[in-house]
Amino acid sequence: MRKMTLGRTTYEVTQLGYGALEVRGTAGDDGSGRMPNEERADRILNAVLDSGINFIDTAWCYGRSEEMMGRYIGNRRNEYTLAAKTGHGRCSASKYGSYTKKDMLDCLEESLRDLGTDYVDILQLHNPTPEDVEENGCIETLQEIKAKGLTRFIGVSSVLPHLEKHLATGAYDVFQIPYSALEPEHHDIITKIAEAGGGTIIRGGVAKGEPGEGAGPEGRTFSGGGKRWDAFEEAKLDELREEGESRTTFLLRFTMSHPHAHTIIVGTQNPDHLKENVAVAEKGSLPPDVYAEAKRRLKSIGLVHGN
Repeated sequence: MRKMTLGRTTYEVTQLGYGALEVRGTAGDDGSGRMPNEERADRILNAVLDSGINFIDTAWCYGRSEEMMGRYIGNRRNEYTLAAKTGHGRCSASKYGSYTKKDMLDCLEESLRDLGTDYVDILQLHNPTPEDVEENGCIETLQEIKAKGLTRFIGVSSVLPHLEKHLATGAYDVFQIPYSALEPEHHDIITKIAEAGGGTIIRGGVAKGEPGEGAGPEGRTFSGGGKRWDAFEEAKLDELREEGESRTTFLLRFTMSHPHAHTIIVGTQNPDHLKENVAVAEKGSLPPDVYAEAKRRLKSIGLVHGN
């Protein structure tokens, strides 16, 4: 499986990463979990590592995701780069969106305990505005956390227009950004970040699965995404798919074709979908002519990938 250097971190990460939101809990937990039992979490998390994937992204607010990871792959901690998040709020009180120093430290303490580790490789602020960061001294808190050895590198998960200001601080090693063929808004900022030495973690790289099928590599339907998938048909991208290639696997290969997409996190709890994802990642990017034609067709309907 292809590996990319994650910016200045120097980590060599698989271009296909794993998003651990899908192991957020069982169906009986609180209504948000979808796994039938914990054995499914054990099976899929170990299958991820067995497949060769070496990058996993999680967060305290992903239900029981961190607990599941600590329980079932805590003994394999040295096999993967671990990206976590802070800035969810006072974790035990479930106050989402607080970036105070105390709340950030409390969240991290709880995450480390659940993950069964004494450090994370990358600690990301979770969707703050630049004003949140400045008002709460978040960068200083992250740097203090790094100085204590609780994280190796720091990052931020965000979107435009905030990304420009986050990048301008020069403080972050890694940025988590949404991007796919059907959501091209961040194409250029991904390149800008990489050229500045930052690592890029891409989420939503397969547009969260084709609606109506309940499958796709992420193993879930794309809520509210019908209009975006209409664009897939309008651009006639079906004509560019190889024989036997699904729409979602085509999108994953499209995302992998972005030269600065260092790792693309895709989540699933289904071992068959995981195998499909890995097979796609091993196949690699789209052929250059197919990639160029796909971008041309998307541009013709108003979805522009790059200047």
